[in-house]
Amino acid sequence: MKKYTWPRLLLWSHVIGVIGFYITLWLRTNPRHGIPRALISSKTNPTQEPALLKNPFVSIIVPARNEERNIRRCVISLLEQDYQHFEVIVVDDGSTDNTGCILDEIAQTHPRGNRLWTLRLKDLPPGWAGKPHALHAGAQEARGDWLLFTDADTCHARNALRSSLTQAIDEKVDVFSLMTNQELPGFWNKVMMPMAFIGISMMYPFDKVNDPSSPVAIANGQYILIRRTVYEATGGFARPDLRHSLVDDRDLAHVVKANGFRLRLVDGRELVSTQMYESLNEIWRGWRKNSFVGSRGGLPFVLLMLLGLPMISILPFLLPLLSRSRKLQHATHITSAEAAIAGTVEVSSVFIYRKWVNQWLNVPWYYAFTHPLAGALFDTILAQSAWRVLTGKGLDWRGRIYRAK
Repeated sequence: MKKYTWPRLLLWSHVIGVIGFYITLWLRTNPRHGIPRALISSKTNPTQEPALLKNPFVSIIVPARNEERNIRRCVISLLEQDYQHFEVIVVDDGSTDNTGCILDEIAQTHPRGNRLWTLRLKDLPPGWAGKPHALHAGAQEARGDWLLFTDADTCHARNALRSSLTQAIDEKVDVFSLMTNQELPGFWNKVMMPMAFIGISMMYPFDKVNDPSSPVAIANGQYILIRRTVYEATGGFARPDLRHSLVDDRDLAHVVKANGFRLRLVDGRELVSTQMYESLNEIWRGWRKNSFVGSRGGLPFVLLMLLGLPMISILPFLLPLLSRSRKLQHATHITSAEAAIAGTVEVSSVFIYRKWVNQWLNVPWYYAFTHPLAGALFDTILAQSAWRVLTGKGLDWRGRIYRAK
């Protein structure tokens, strides 16, 4: 084979690989193929819900550590649910800001403040990560037949609890989790969240998560509704393999599904909204905490991602630029027209795939142009996350250092 055939072969192999990757990704991760929508219960006749004739009591548990920015909106939205039989337990996990004062004010001034009580924790016991310990502590004090674990940065529609509880009971589900609407203020959230969504949905396809015969399991920690009996039967967050977990939602879902209970992940964007991060620094630290330990394939898959992510997110956008290099043309005998065509085909496949990802996340279409920037940043975050775990340096989050086990 002529030496100048190899560059052309590599070029078009890459084109075929990129197109194949995004087609496969679309088939595996498109929510329309594998995730049902949440059933929205009527607001006008809440007493007519057949599944709720027994009106099970629900304990809503909210872990909160330095959440003064979010806690008021979250707790008020929970207190104002149109379902009647519930309590709200906020676990103040050693906050050093005004979280505790805000909670006291809500309890004293809100008409339903008597449904809210705050469990204040001081020290984190050895062997525990902060969030699993907070959720465990809240569950120990809960009185509900169902437990709802939800994050302090969420905001709930008035009919969210009744809608999800009705569907969970009607469908005989043991763990019912919602994919929430992501509020993405600012430039960096809109750049980074689509890439995070792609990575999560690629490793945990929605149709596999909802398939009882598949071992693939994940839940969204922003909203997990679980039967009390199931939580206790599996050991909950007190299990040795869950108490130190940095991806507690995924690991709880795995335990539940592995024990034969039914897991359901649905599209609940109309019911719950979440604003996870504001600044690039928050985004970086948040995904650094989860990206390596949350990888389903372990170290081999992480290494594959570190090599592959630039190939499918950055290189397609570079090809049209490289096609203008006369030195490259001379060295490879690939004409500028051929390189431009290859780059256009690859970039088109990226844009087609990103079209529905951006629609799903309510991100403007033109943020598809930031795809290579997001790929470069996430590749760096993943590398740093892996390095900190493998070297024992640990992962920092909200003033604590965790060493993954």
